[in-house]
Amino acid sequence: MAEADLRGFIHKVAQLQAFIALSERLPELRHELAACGHHQEVVSLARRHGFEIGRRWGEHQAPAPAAAGNLLAGPCPPSGQERSTLLIQQPQYRLELIHSCQAVSPDGFWYDQPEHEWVCLLQGSAVLQIEGEPAPVALSRGDQLELPPHRRHRLVATDPDPGTVWLALFSRPGAAPG
Repeated sequence: MAEADLRGFIHKVAQLQAFIALSERLPELRHELAACGHHQEVVSLARRHGFEIGRRWGEHQAPAPAAAGNLLAGPCPPSGQERSTLLIQQPQYRLELIHSCQAVSPDGFWYDQPEHEWVCLLQGSAVLQIEGEPAPVALSRGDQLELPPHRRHRLVATDPDPGTVWLALFSRPGAAPG
């Protein structure tokens, strides 16, 4: 195994261990994990909590669009999917670029994250349903939205190719960057 592959493997194992440790401390997370029906649901759940466990050993991640200096330069993901690229990660926060293509939350699924989430649409449009709100929220290019921890929400619609591109800042309560 090449050194870079070994480092990647060790990093993924560490991410898995940290995610499992968190699920042992948070009964609601353990319940969500137990309710996952397939691998991608587990990967998505882990990602919502700041852990990247999706790549399998030997898979190489394409360079992040930001590496080329342009957040909008990446290819559109397949229809019905999203791709998240971690741009910055610090103990207090992480910044992600999310590229969606006709993505919607599965029936009955709600994001319920322990972090503050701020999003800004860089490209395209999206519709979010926020629990307790009478109508979905429509977002277009340049719109931003802040969601406090555990504010349940779901994705109702995003644009087809070239897709919807989001900048998402996640911060832990009491540790907002500044």
